Amino acid sequence: MTVKFELEDGVAIITIDRPEARNAVDHATALAIFEAVRRIDSNHDIRVGILTGAGGHFCAGMDLKAFLRGEVVRFPEAGFAGVTQANISKPLIAAIEGYALAGGFEIALACDLVVAAEDAKFGLTEVRRGLVANAGGLVRLPRQLPAKIASELVLTADIYPASLLAHHGLINRVVPSGEALQAALAYARKIAGNGPLAVAVSKQVLGESQDWSSTEMFDRQNELTAKVFKSADAREGASAFAEKRTPVWRGE
Repeated sequence: MTVKFELEDGVAIITIDRPEARNAVDHATALAIFEAVRRIDSNHDIRVGILTGAGGHFCAGMDLKAFLRGEVVRFPEAGFAGVTQANISKPLIAAIEGYALAGGFEIALACDLVVAAEDAKFGLTEVRRGLVANAGGLVRLPRQLPAKIASELVLTADIYPASLLAHHGLINRVVPSGEALQAALAYARKIAGNGPLAVAVSKQVLGESQDWSSTEMFDRQNELTAKVFKSADAREGASAFAEKRTPVWRGE
């Protein structure tokens, strides 16, 4: 098995487990991540997913040896490694130690939150190999970083420290080496304790509204969020507050 799947208290952890290849993605790994992400999205009891890597590294991107063998590492409906273009309603958190390079960096860009060890290294290194960062690097990075910084990362293919990306707002939290997963779990548990319908709709609006004009954004937001205010969870949240107890969410 090149991917491990663990579930505890509504939080699923996907661990890429190819440490001998710095967790580079071949076909078997891509398929396993794809299936794990679908499992997270379809399971009512799973509230949050975490993506991480084994052996001290996150992911070195596409396995170039697998590329030369013609292995399929992306899927039409979900992109590279079954995640970079996945339409998933649950939040995903990247917990990064060591290298997050090329497609590995692009997996992180597809996540909602990023936690990184202080010695983690990031780079879109595709052009160094005659390839392009078309698993999200070219289109997501300019939306998440200043344009000139994004151009530098893409065109130089250099590798950068977590501190630089945190300075520009691409990383939520930088932690001591070896603590990225625990920090990601802390975020995940907070999110998992919130109303699942409210979280899902909030995530949807956060993602889709980037393309909305100022004249339509509130109307479009209200179309999506109206159901939250009419939901059983909204009533439960208000009741739990009034009764000073922990809410019991139904996700509806």
